[in-house]
Amino acid sequence: MVAKALARTPCYNARMISVEEALERILARVGTLGEEQVPLTRALGRVLAHAVSSTLDLPPWPNSSMDGYALRSADATGASTKSPARLEIAGRIAAGHVADKPLTAGQAFRIFTGGPLPDGADSVIPQEEVTTEGTTLLVARPVKAGEFVRPRGEDMRAGESVLERGRLIGPAELGLLAALGHAQVRVVRKPRVGILSTGDEIVDLGGLLGPGQIPNSNTYSLTGQVIEAGGEPVPLGVAPDRLEEIEARFRWGLGCDLLISSAGVSVGEHDFVKAALEKLGAEQHLWLVNMRPGKPIAFATIPSTGKGALPVFALPGNPVSAMVTFELFVRPALRRLGGHARLQRPVVQARALAAIPNPGRRRGFLRVALTADESGGYGARLTGDQSSGILRSMVAADGLAVIPGDSTIAAGEMVPVILLREVR
Repeated sequence: MVAKALARTPCYNARMISVEEALERILARVGTLGEEQVPLTRALGRVLAHAVSSTLDLPPWPNSSMDGYALRSADATGASTKSPARLEIAGRIAAGHVADKPLTAGQAFRIFTGGPLPDGADSVIPQEEVTTEGTTLLVARPVKAGEFVRPRGEDMRAGESVLERGRLIGPAELGLLAALGHAQVRVVRKPRVGILSTGDEIVDLGGLLGPGQIPNSNTYSLTGQVIEAGGEPVPLGVAPDRLEEIEARFRWGLGCDLLISSAGVSVGEHDFVKAALEKLGAEQHLWLVNMRPGKPIAFATIPSTGKGALPVFALPGNPVSAMVTFELFVRPALRRLGGHARLQRPVVQARALAAIPNPGRRRGFLRVALTADESGGYGARLTGDQSSGILRSMVAADGLAVIPGDSTIAAGEMVPVILLREVR
């Protein structure tokens, strides 16, 4: 009776909207969290809260890219095997040291990789290309100015913007920040995401399965997706199909930055998620989306004290539907909260290796395995039965093929595929 009554209210308009419209409504109501300072050693996988500019030239002086000899290119003009240039070896420079005198005409300095060029030198010749006779260097070819020299500021110049706001910090970014002397870095706070599974038939790990019950899998697949998207999962457990229990679990998660539930979002007699959200004062912004799997998905916001509206996603209960709707809607919202510059997965064009049918009027997001071909493109093949309850179809999937309703992509035709992981 509760679900039927709610279905008659304007808040639960049953008009089915497109994926694009749904995502637009979601992102219009999701902002970026505040920032915090962390040690550089804990910044891997975090998101920069501010752009970073170089405070110095790197390298700060011209240096050798090879073990060899620093010299003036003018002193090797016309040099050949028959008539090598003969230069005095007048010094030695290792990395971390500087020459104690400038180089003058007719001289060369022994130099090692990373060593600063002495004043007066403009080039380096590798050690394997020369011979020595005591303290005399024999150069048997002309040397060009700048050869085997890393110029000052080759990597970056003082004042140059080198990392943009919203960039995910990887190993290379850690190295660059360290090179600029950043022992601490300002990052966007990680979103804390409450995850709730609902249903009398769901039993969490470690519990005893009764008749008609199944193990809880959605909590764990969604936890993995949250972590992969840059969030910090907060388990809210499993709630039975009772309105007060679901409401209580949601209340536990009100201190989070985003809430996710799975199951109980349709219009059945035991679907109480939307009713629970209404009791918390939530405003619902969408419900039915033109897609398969995952048509019933609710997105709402709960007025929050001091933190702004709390986004809530009520996902379908079928495991594949929950994961696909997470990918299309929750992941972009979560990355917006976390300050990421790139919100969505990359999309590639793949050639169908066999027919990919999508019966029914809803747009399909079908699980496909991809293979790289010799031309650098991809071939796509369905992972098997596309039922929303077959979790193995997600295990085998490299991407989601996007197929219009009531259509079939014939073998050999191209199809857009949302990449879920790297294809090797």
